Amino acid sequence: MNKKYILGVFNDEATLVDAFEKIKAKGILPLEVYTPYPVHEILEGMGKKTRITHAAFFYGLFAAIGILSFLTYAAVIDWPLRYGGKPFNAFPSFIVVTIVATILAITLLTLFTFSARAKVFPGKKAKIFHERATDDKFVMVISKESLGGSEKDIQAIIKEHGEIE
Repeated sequence: MNKKYILGVFNDEATLVDAFEKIKAKGILPLEVYTPYPVHEILEGMGKKTRITHAAFFYGLFAAIGILSFLTYAAVIDWPLRYGGKPFNAFPSFIVVTIVATILAITLLTLFTFSARAKVFPGKKAKIFHERATDDKFVMVISKESLGGSEKDIQAIIKEHGEIE
């Protein structure tokens, strides 16, 4: 067993959520909870909100403006081709390229943003708390530093609903 953490291992979602709510009622928030699928009560209870959607929106906004600006500059200002009754500014022909390039920019920039925020990079050694976490077990990781004097109470709650490792 790791000396810095208490691992609560649970067999099902109901016991995990019950133990999580009792631990949170004691004023202690787990460091992390690993589950095989999203458990909405845990996601809401952890209070961690992502702002990556805001970043993706601004990436898309700036990418669309930049791509349209580039296409307008290249086709209208820098090298206008006037032939066969073509309008001076053929804006509708820019739409498809702008949509596809904007989606590409959003995807790549959001991927890089997520990777940087999650500190995920090639060659990084993963910190695995329990070998069956996210497989078929629900694992709650609690830092012993955040417990103060209530370590026995937390261990009792975990033993009531699951097991400690």
